[in-house]
Amino acid sequence: MSTRTFLVHGLVAGLLAGLAAFVVAYTVGEPQVDRAIALEEAAGATATDGHGHAHDHDDASAGHSHGEDAAVSRTTQSTLGLATGTLAIGVVLGGLTGLLAALGLGRLGGLRPAGSTALVALLGAVSFSVVPFLKYPATPPAVGSGETIDSRTAVYFGFLAVSVAAVVLAVALARRVARQWGGVPGVLAGVAAYVVAVAVAAVAFPKVDELGDFPAGILWDFRVASLLTLLAMWAVIGAVLTLLVDRAWQRHSAVQARRELAASL
Repeated sequence: MSTRTFLVHGLVAGLLAGLAAFVVAYTVGEPQVDRAIALEEAAGATATDGHGHAHDHDDASAGHSHGEDAAVSRTTQSTLGLATGTLAIGVVLGGLTGLLAALGLGRLGGLRPAGSTALVALLGAVSFSVVPFLKYPATPPAVGSGETIDSRTAVYFGFLAVSVAAVVLAVALARRVARQWGGVPGVLAGVAAYVVAVAVAAVAFPKVDELGDFPAGILWDFRVASLLTLLAMWAVIGAVLTLLVDRAWQRHSAVQARRELAASL
């Protein structure tokens, strides 16, 4: 099996994963975004001027509008824009996972291609999405200051990089321990090393607390929906890529068996 086979299968898996993520995000996540936007617009609908008189705030916030009169309408954002984003991310993650699965083939103990591919997808989901989400969970509109968005983005990607690097080093440690002490001690050593590394990083990295008085219920629902979208994407990538790799491996093995039989005659 060639690297190209893994890549193509990863791209297909990523495309399907992007579709699945779009369905979840649209049905579960977008209602929470609408609630947050409505809350933001209601809070900014009126403001008090220097003389204590209330005045309409719509004109002042026209450039910040989420509605139909915005540069990109809310309907377009929640349909075409959302679909484009999830499909693009899905294809990129799927292709990258396929390449990493090809790289891990034969290097993850005695796992068959399907098993090593599933493990690579699991490690990718945990290190690239789940653990960074637990440290810096997604926030809806109206949460966070625009002045700190650059610093918040920097610390998020910094922690993500640490998480990914930690899982790579944990896999290397697990392989080394497994060669000397066996598979189970190797797995335990790798898991322990990763947990310790990300725990230390989670403590070292700064906290982001800009929630203000945003309703806890809406925030919780939004974050649950965001996590479900991530899990849906990775579940489809892992399941579809593993299935496609397994089918390709079975065909490859059948061809090899026929060639060996023909050569022995």
